Amino acid sequence: MSNWHGKFVIGLTGNIATGKSVVRRMLEHLGAYTIDADALTHRAYAKGAPGYQPVIDKFGKWLINKDGEIDRAKLGNLVFSDSEAMNELETIVHPLVKQATDMLIQRASQKVVVIEAIKLLESDLRKACDSVWVANAPEELQSQRLVSKRGFSHDRALEMIHAQSAQSSKVALANIVVTNAGSFEDLWLQVTEAWKKTVPGAGGETTETSITIPKPDAAPASSGAGEFTVKRGKPKSSAAIAESITRLSKGKRKMSADDVMASFGDKAYMLLNLDGKMVGLAGWQVENLVTRTTDIFLEEHINPQKALDILIKEVERASGELQSEASLIFPIGELAQQNALWKQLGYEKQTPETLGVQAWQDAANEAMSSGDILLFKQLRQDRVLRPI
Repeated sequence: MSNWHGKFVIGLTGNIATGKSVVRRMLEHLGAYTIDADALTHRAYAKGAPGYQPVIDKFGKWLINKDGEIDRAKLGNLVFSDSEAMNELETIVHPLVKQATDMLIQRASQKVVVIEAIKLLESDLRKACDSVWVANAPEELQSQRLVSKRGFSHDRALEMIHAQSAQSSKVALANIVVTNAGSFEDLWLQVTEAWKKTVPGAGGETTETSITIPKPDAAPASSGAGEFTVKRGKPKSSAAIAESITRLSKGKRKMSADDVMASFGDKAYMLLNLDGKMVGLAGWQVENLVTRTTDIFLEEHINPQKALDILIKEVERASGELQSEASLIFPIGELAQQNALWKQLGYEKQTPETLGVQAWQDAANEAMSSGDILLFKQLRQDRVLRPI
């Protein structure tokens, strides 16, 4: 058993561009609480965090950028080419990440926990896991992903791949190997089958949450008794989600079932129904303890206040189960102009620079496009790796 009583812990690893983060997200869809240990590493030496000053003392003030943060690119370039420097950095941040991981697992309500870490097998964390999963992919496909998704040159991609320990050594130590070389549907099938075989008492996908509120005033007379219901979408609903996004965006976001299936490797969907018909949805994710809601679509005839009240609160409730610290919403179209409505829900307009916490700023900058509006709400006060 793992080091955490009552928890079944899956350690998830794999080399760069093998798709381990996609596998982690799929396990989250199945009901696990997931931790990105590598993201916690970045938090450990953010400005004000416990590792900030020790990293500067060890490597120098030249790493500090104009905002007072440690420049991750500079630090990465330094340790990438110097194994001794890498070991010194890990000596500083690994104990902090271990403490944060322990805190998150202790307060998680889920019985299954997934810890994603690039160096899982090289650390003591491996001994704390009940099962080790490895995401695997051919080197050629790894290289293609780094070139197409991260903009690396072919030579740089191969350099990154070969700098890591051999993928074959990770596969040899795995309890479960998930091969990410085909479609997202194939990957989902592998993950769900492995979940059923590995997790004690697992019966496949978890039960969908369903909540109801009274019929909205603006609902058409034909909607009968009419109640809003909201539930979490599943990959099996990909075709219905694709049709709804295409319809509710009036064709501005044309999506196929395959597109939605692929997006399940990155986000989740809350589906809003009225009288059994999908009338709205929200696409969201919790990454590095920050919720980002980037897709909100509603039918024109429904009451936006009542619809958003149930939809956003359900995203917040689910985010709370994932211990999210803050919620970022990026509304578009008419929803972006509903200032009073968003204020009632506890959100205020912000810019990334005014958020204060580096992880929140990073999440906003990654999700925002030019012209986007950012709405912010803090969900919890007790942050991990906060200044001490």
